[in-house]
Amino acid sequence: MESNQNQGDYFVIKAKDNGVQVIGLTRGHDTKFHHTEKLDKGEVMIAQFTEHTSAIKIRGKAVIMTRFGVVDTQE
Repeated sequence: MESNQNQGDYFVIKAKDNGVQVIGLTRGHDTKFHHTEKLDKGEVMIAQFTEHTSAIKIRGKAVIMTRFGVVDTQE
């Protein structure tokens, strides 16, 4: 079984409108985009920070749920 030492917290993104973009950013010396998803209204994505992903950028109307609380983009 693999170790989860490089695995981070899970978070949930729920799109409030069509076309919400979820963009993963790399970890390391140079931060770069490495993955993009597009969500439509009502779609939910469950994601996790990993050894490759250090940040997430969200464009559009969405609700983001983490263990720290809920953020609403209010766009």
